[in-house]
Amino acid sequence: MSDEEKIEEFENNEENSDFDYRNEESDYDDNSDEGELKELEDLPKDSEDSEKDSDEEEDSDDKEESDKKESDEEKDEKEKPFWRDILEMVLYFAAVFLLAFLIVTFVGQRTVVEGSSMSPTLSDGDNLIVDKITYRFSDPKRFDVVVFPYQHAKRTYYIKRIIGLPGEEVLIDTEGNIYINGQILEEDYGAEVILNQGRADIPIKLGDDEYFVLGDNRNNSSDSRDFMVGNIKRKDLIGRAFMRIYPFKDFCIIKHGEE
Repeated sequence: MSDEEKIEEFENNEENSDFDYRNEESDYDDNSDEGELKELEDLPKDSEDSEKDSDEEEDSDDKEESDKKESDEEKDEKEKPFWRDILEMVLYFAAVFLLAFLIVTFVGQRTVVEGSSMSPTLSDGDNLIVDKITYRFSDPKRFDVVVFPYQHAKRTYYIKRIIGLPGEEVLIDTEGNIYINGQILEEDYGAEVILNQGRADIPIKLGDDEYFVLGDNRNNSSDSRDFMVGNIKRKDLIGRAFMRIYPFKDFCIIKHGEE
């Protein structure tokens, strides 16, 4: 082999060597880039898993705290002294009785009609609710059905209808007509014509706080015609009949005059 051939072969070998070297470098770079991409692609997944694990740990911690709190509350309930239960019960019943007392004293109460003096409007055995608050804000009106105590017997109450108002003059004539200040009173609450005038056979002048009352069953009623009952003071009026609650078939709101 000549020297020129050797030189050419050497140069060819060098070129091939350079070409192989560059190919190896290129392959290495390609493989390196792919590895980096795979690692970058794996990072978000690892991050999501990490966040998910963190959230699960937080939820677990919250649940443990909640369970602990409930457990503490149950423990406190179990450890609550017996006297606290008694005190709570006493306060509850005291509040109920106080509320009932206020309602009965200032608002209304149940009463039972005894006798037939208010027939046909009310009958024996009727259960009524008496309105005790209206007269705290307004004056009684003519024909109101009112409740008041009988002065000569304890725990005895009468229920009648207002006929005469404070300052008026009341008279009943022999024909059973009722006169107010000399004028015949037009009304149809009476079950029949009055036969007994009582103390109203002469004019009765009412005071500034007095009312004249009659039962609707005019000939079977003890009322202002009777000296034992007389005129009714404003302060003695407990209230007015508001509602009949029994018998159930007769349930109704009691209608008063001038309403």
